[in-house]
Amino acid sequence: MELTTALGLAGTTLAGYFAIMNPIANTSIFISLTEGADAATKRAVALRSLIVAFGIVVAVSLAGNLLFKLFGISLATLRITGGIVVFIIGYHMLQGTGAHSHKPSDADVAESKEAKLSVAVSPLAIPMLAGPGTIATAMNFAAGGWLHIAISLTSFAAICAATYLCFHYSDRLVAFLGQNGMNVMTRLMGLIVASIGVSMLLAGLDYHPASVS
Repeated sequence: MELTTALGLAGTTLAGYFAIMNPIANTSIFISLTEGADAATKRAVALRSLIVAFGIVVAVSLAGNLLFKLFGISLATLRITGGIVVFIIGYHMLQGTGAHSHKPSDADVAESKEAKLSVAVSPLAIPMLAGPGTIATAMNFAAGGWLHIAISLTSFAAICAATYLCFHYSDRLVAFLGQNGMNVMTRLMGLIVASIGVSMLLAGLDYHPASVS
């Protein structure tokens, strides 16, 4: 793979993961889930949730081909299905609402109150950070081979680091952006997510714009 191609893929994966994980918008949810916890507990929750999310993405990236063979799923099928899922998530974000697959339910929140650290796994890591959209995106990026997997995981690790910083400085971030700023960022990320979904869908359909007269 040429350097320019690798850099282009790195840029695409960074933008894709940043948009689909939406660390800025998820910061407000992180604050609500860790309300009343001390600073050390908040840091522990943030770190644990991101470790779990990263582990999930590593697993689906490395085991993607095995899953394809096990369930008889083709790459085109995954890209079409994943594209639809990612587009729906982006559409909901454009409307100013989180997709249900990335939004914790009332039951999730109620159960999480039983132990402060439990929110790190559910609903924070799953399905907020590593939801269906993130998983589909990771498997799509990893479909090109080992170099694609390495670039994809490196990009995801960078986004996880950025997300940790957002969570760590969550109070300051929300105070700085305000509710209007958070809404603008959510809609902007929604547009990017929806665009990525369409791109995945067209790739699955083997669409060639240049050949269309």
